[in-house]
Amino acid sequence: MTTKPAYAVAWMNGMNINDDIVEYLRRVDATLTPFHGEFLIHAPELVVAEGTAEGILVVLRFPSTEAAQGWYTSPAYQEILPLRLNNIDREHSFAVLAEGVAPGYSASQKIAEFMS
Repeated sequence: MTTKPAYAVAWMNGMNINDDIVEYLRRVDATLTPFHGEFLIHAPELVVAEGTAEGILVVLRFPSTEAAQGWYTSPAYQEILPLRLNNIDREHSFAVLAEGVAPGYSASQKIAEFMS
């Protein structure tokens, strides 16, 4: 059985770039290492294809949902999390952990679930 990857996705609005954010960025990589997490997207220039998108996008990949959850709830990450949370517009920001799809997945596989 193939383990599905998992992703941590954050959309942050109103980020105040200050010493706390710099400290968060200095320390966050070390929190990912034990859980084999890696950055896929980190605050890129966005090409908005639909709607509006103002803010910062971050996507991390982990080998499994358990690894993603382990990272997010780890003491090391929880220690630095307030450095980020206290410097964004929380009302217009979010972070989620999501299980990815297995290799070979097709969107048509979702039809049966939608129809039940």
